[in-house]
Amino acid sequence: MPAPDIDRAFAGSIPRTYETYLVPMIFEPYAVDIAGRLRTIPAQRVLEIAAGTGVVTRLLASTLAPDVSIVASDLNPGMLDHASSIGTERPVLWRQADAMALPFEDASFDVVVCQFGVMFFPDRARGYAEVLRVLAPGGAFVFNAWDRLDDNEFAACVTEAAATVFPDDPPRFLARLPHGYCDTKRIRDDLKAGGFGKPADIVAVEARSRADSARVPALGFCHGTPLRSEIEARDPSRLGDVVDAATETVARRFGNDAVDGRMLANVITIRT
Repeated sequence: MPAPDIDRAFAGSIPRTYETYLVPMIFEPYAVDIAGRLRTIPAQRVLEIAAGTGVVTRLLASTLAPDVSIVASDLNPGMLDHASSIGTERPVLWRQADAMALPFEDASFDVVVCQFGVMFFPDRARGYAEVLRVLAPGGAFVFNAWDRLDDNEFAACVTEAAATVFPDDPPRFLARLPHGYCDTKRIRDDLKAGGFGKPADIVAVEARSRADSARVPALGFCHGTPLRSEIEARDPSRLGDVVDAATETVARRFGNDAVDGRMLANVITIRT
């Protein structure tokens, strides 16, 4: 199994590829959902953790009231640099931060938001305890996590294809991390272990993943996530083979031209 730093390394060319291929294909629909939920929660101070290349940040900056302050943070400087280079409609504060030790004072935010980041926490109870610490009384934590790999069709196709190239040691990054935190009981238990006392509201949200061709999901997942590092750790010369196999697998199910697949994620809201 790859070392944890490989699983969590969004560096090099990954941020640009992530933004180009994955953001419009899988992240924007859920960013719209998250931003819509925040519009219904009164807040003056919002913290985003695991902001990535800023798809949620940009929506928050354009939809929340101008007097709402937004701090967008991420552990990976490459992702944060790319996010800040794209910019937002109004100023936000970009901050490199480790979710395990947030560099903010107690009770300093009304809402903490995290899109598809909690799966990468090395200690989720500790991460949730940090969120609780920086939330003011009556504050809200809004986040999402992918559901099972089999319910997310393009990611499942790419994982299946990678296994045909490396049958003796299949790369399982997508199943292990992005889609490995889908048990809602486990999520509730981790929140409780982190100190949250109120019940979490968890809803399954289905969306569509759309791309211009079958090659887009292949390139996005193989070049725009740590799956690339996992493949290259086995044999760097086979990255192109995995992309080709993934393209063929997606095309076999959805066609070669514009493709449309199912996505499913859990969206969680919990109050302090």
